[in-house]
Amino acid sequence: MCACGWGRHSDTLLFPMTEFFDTIVRVRYAETDQMGFVYYGNYYVYFEVGRVEYMRHHGVDYKQMELQDDSFIVVAESKCRYIHPARYDDPLRIRTRVAEFKRRTIRFLYEVLHDETRELLATGETVHVVCDSHGKPKTLPEKYRRFFDVQADVQTAAEISAPPAQ
Repeated sequence: MCACGWGRHSDTLLFPMTEFFDTIVRVRYAETDQMGFVYYGNYYVYFEVGRVEYMRHHGVDYKQMELQDDSFIVVAESKCRYIHPARYDDPLRIRTRVAEFKRRTIRFLYEVLHDETRELLATGETVHVVCDSHGKPKTLPEKYRRFFDVQADVQTAAEISAPPAQ
């Protein structure tokens, strides 16, 4: 693994795997564009897959959170940085973690890597506001807060592998 090659590999693999939750998907033909690359908008679908699996792994049944507690995590902001293209049939590792949690907002960070080469393909972030079914912001119910309470000082691969400021 290259620890200094900017944008080449995920340096967060040096951290314990508990910092991120990993989900593996394989690129389907329908997710690619005419050039054979994953269409850019599909990275947001991968982020959602990673986020839902992260929540499920950590004990949050999102469907029940909506139905029983009238609590929805609505996307308020999103961004993605594309580093290298993914192609049809590539195995992808979607790495997801909570970077910040406040009473009404949750910020998730993502890394998408080629699962075999560990090449970093994209990084992303989504910020969610907790809302009721009418879209009104609300405080996340107490019983869910422990699932999102994290340390915010763990660096992502993009932060670690960025060239030093001049």
